[in-house]
Amino acid sequence: MLGNLVSDEARSWIGRSAPSWTVEIHRSDIVKYSIATEQRLDKYRKGDEAPPMFFYGALRVLAPIDELGPDGLAMDAFLPDLPLKRVMAGGTKSHYLCAVKPGDVLVATRTLSGITEKQGATGPLIFIQYELTVTTDSGMPVMTETLTRIVR
Repeated sequence: MLGNLVSDEARSWIGRSAPSWTVEIHRSDIVKYSIATEQRLDKYRKGDEAPPMFFYGALRVLAPIDELGPDGLAMDAFLPDLPLKRVMAGGTKSHYLCAVKPGDVLVATRTLSGITEKQGATGPLIFIQYELTVTTDSGMPVMTETLTRIVR
């Protein structure tokens, strides 16, 4: 069955982007995050600059509780129809290109960049790769991220 799991329709998603979303960065959010994560640098604790991991929460789409999956995260609608249904995290590589400051307006765009089938020890797997690009609303690059999801 390996080699036949991903349909031509699913493969047609490669290169497709989800709608972009915009997030305004507020000093109070940076301060709260910095306190919660025990940041030690004053530039973070005072909210003058966001720590790199701040992105993971700041860019998360807010969803009503009935739209959350069993893991507490918003269910991902940007996924082609696949015969395997269990989606797991497969890894993330992030590149931070500039500091994020209060008042910045960020624009995030996620593109499905690849689908690969593999045989795992317990059965077939499908690896889906996404590219996330984050810019300011004026177009200055802020961050890029490669995210892999494993479907089994």
